[in-house]
Parts: sequence; structure tokens; C-alpha cells
Amino acid sequence: MDLLKCYKNQKVVITGGLGMLGSTIAHLLVDSGADITLIDSMLEPYGGNLFNIYDIRDKVTVNFSDIRDKNSLKYLLINKDIVFNLAAQVSYTESLYDPYTDLEINCLGHLNVLETLRKYNPSAKIIFSGSRLEYGKIHSNPVRENHQIVPESIYAIHKYTAERYYQIYHTIHNIDAVCFRISNPYGPRQQMKHSQYGIVNWFIKMAMNGEKIKIFGKGEQIRDYIYVEELAKALILAAINKNTAGEVYNVGSGYGVKFKDMVRTVIEVVGKGNYEFVEWPDDYKNIETGDFIADISKLQKCIDWEPSTDLRSGIKKTYKYYKKYHKWYWD
Repeated sequence: MDLLKCYKNQKVVITGGLGMLGSTIAHLLVDSGADITLIDSMLEPYGGNLFNIYDIRDKVTVNFSDIRDKNSLKYLLINKDIVFNLAAQVSYTESLYDPYTDLEINCLGHLNVLETLRKYNPSAKIIFSGSRLEYGKIHSNPVRENHQIVPESIYAIHKYTAERYYQIYHTIHNIDAVCFRISNPYGPRQQMKHSQYGIVNWFIKMAMNGEKIKIFGKGEQIRDYIYVEELAKALILAAINKNTAGEVYNVGSGYGVKFKDMVRTVIEVVGKGNYEFVEWPDDYKNIETGDFIADISKLQKCIDWEPSTDLRSGIKKTYKYYKKYHKWYWD
């Protein structure tokens, strides 16, 4: 990416930096000349994994901290140029049973970061990783940013609340904040010890173990899956672009895939496993939002970015990674 040269000598912070997305951004930026600090709380059962940076460990700074810790944030964010604020509780089903932790991390934690920047580093650019689940029930596809927003889970409510924090801090305090509503990311370096994170990765693990994958309903539901490296590139480019300040963007592949076709692709690529159709569980049925395809045209008009990894290619890359390194992710 030509714009990577713009990162030379930039002081970059990535919260959630040892997770899938954070570590991918770090890998893409590590040779740009940027000074990179990764912040991660390493809370169980979240996605932080030191192995995610095993090959760049001597090129980045790692700090084990939590965005709920206001005192550490003052030290970690002062004099930084760009903040990729990716720290999160990412399971929407878990938020239904532990809403307070979700509130603490996905709302209060992000408010801590914004307040720290307002007080001590108001010139920094900050990127927020939201979710396509903020929209709630989908009424028309592809989904544009002006689609009605009625969140259907605690997780989605908190994500949208945090997004509004960022927009208000931009409007009132002139914080250079950019918000993304991300659709179904997958790829290497994702935590694979339980099924509460990315469904594509979890199914790759199940197929590798020769297990039977359950498809809810008839598997006709459509999703937009984005390979993590494509997602990381979008955030990297948006962070260095002056025209993105205060904006909210969808980010996905821009293509819809039927759930059953995604599952079949996983099984074909891995060469193991099988599937069965089952009834929707109540805790999923109640928060199912319907088909989703991201309209990414607003983002593409602003940055020079085009996701080029199709689902089959992304699954192949992901499978190749876990075939080699699975012991660091679920053994």
C-alpha cells in the first residue's frame, strides 16, 4: 500500500493488539517505520494471544493493560498519533448472560479512551471497531450506513452507544474519530477455544477435527464475510486519510454468501467434516437480524481500497495457517 509510507515515524497504539485484527494491523505496519505499541488485557476467554506476534515481537512494544484502567491509559496514549481502539468483548450471545462486563468494556472502556484523549492528547486520530449488528433487523440489502438502527442484543446496544460516544466527541471536542461497522471477519490469528467469536473460523476448526457442523434452519441466511487482512487494510488507510474524520463506515466484502454455502466451502477446503440442519435455538432465533450484505461504497469513495480475497481463498489461507499453528490456538 502506497500510503504505508505515511506511517513512517508515526506513534501507533493498538488496543486489543494481541487479537486477530490488532495483530494483523501490526504485521501490516511493522515495516512501515511506525513506532507500534500493542495494548491487551489478556483476559480469558478473549482473543489475546502472544503467539499472534511471535515473528514481530522484537519490532513492537507490548503492554498488558485494560481500557477500563484510566490511570494506565494516560501513560499509554499520551503523545501518540494514531489509536486503533479494537479492545472489546466480542460475543453477542455472551452479552445476554453477562451484560455488566459487556457494558464495562464496550462502553465505559471506550469512554475512558476518549476522555484520556480529550484531556491529554486531543490531536490523535482514533479508529473504533463497531459491528454490523448495530443495525438490528435488516429491511433492505445491501445495507447502507443510513439504514434504520434498532439493536437486537446487549452487545449491539453497547456497540452503538460507543459509536455515538465517538461521534459526540468528534462534534463537541474535535476528536478525530472514525467508526466502522464491521461484518463477520475471519482469518488467521483468531482465538479458537470456543464458538463465541467468528463462526467461519470455528467451523474450520470443527472440520479439521472431523466434527459435524450444525446449520440453523435451512441455511439460507445470507452473510457478508470479510477476510481479516482486507479489513485491516481498510482501517489502516482510513486512519491516515484526513477526510474520514467524524464518519461512520460499513466495512465488509460487499458480497453475500448463503450460510450453507459457507459451511460447504469450509468442508470442501479442509477435506473433512460434515453438516446437518437443525432448528434455530431460541437464544439465536430471538436476535437473528436477517440477511446482511454491506454497502461499502461510502468507504470506497473515500479511500483507495477494494477487498480482493474471496471467501474460498480466505478460507484456504486460514486453514493453511491453523493446519501449521493449531497447537497455539486450541490444543
